[in-house]
Amino acid sequence: MTDGRAWDGNWKVRLYERIRERGYDSLTSFAEARPAVSWVALAEELGKDDVAGVQILKGLFAEAERRKQVMRFVRDILVRELAEELPNGWPAVVDDSNRFDVAMPLGCWSAHAPETHKERVRQAGDTLLAHPPPPGWRPLSPDDELLRTLLPDDEA
Repeated sequence: MTDGRAWDGNWKVRLYERIRERGYDSLTSFAEARPAVSWVALAEELGKDDVAGVQILKGLFAEAERRKQVMRFVRDILVRELAEELPNGWPAVVDDSNRFDVAMPLGCWSAHAPETHKERVRQAGDTLLAHPPPPGWRPLSPDDELLRTLLPDDEA
């Protein structure tokens, strides 16, 4: 976690300097090389004291918009949230003992989704709850077959 210096100076320039220092030409390529890793862990790798997870999220969204891959970005949000909150995968049964464990990544997914995609995310979350994936399901990339079925690429 940062100590508050993440927003000092030109954080976007600093972020992309760190990406290039590691041999990547984009934040997307950096993140894709680390599938299912949380925003905070990605930020800490780039600068424990001066890069924040939300900056990674903002940068990835901007790149996704430019590349017309916002739906893939939306799926990636869920992949990273599930990996962090359900490291052993989807539970066999969603009951009182683990309802919060499932609700947490779905809620974070919805909160982090771009405004333009929130309704689709809500519908996909409802579908996952009504028709749960197989026990242990843990998508490792935004190209997961089930995720692509729930939220197919539809951007021009």
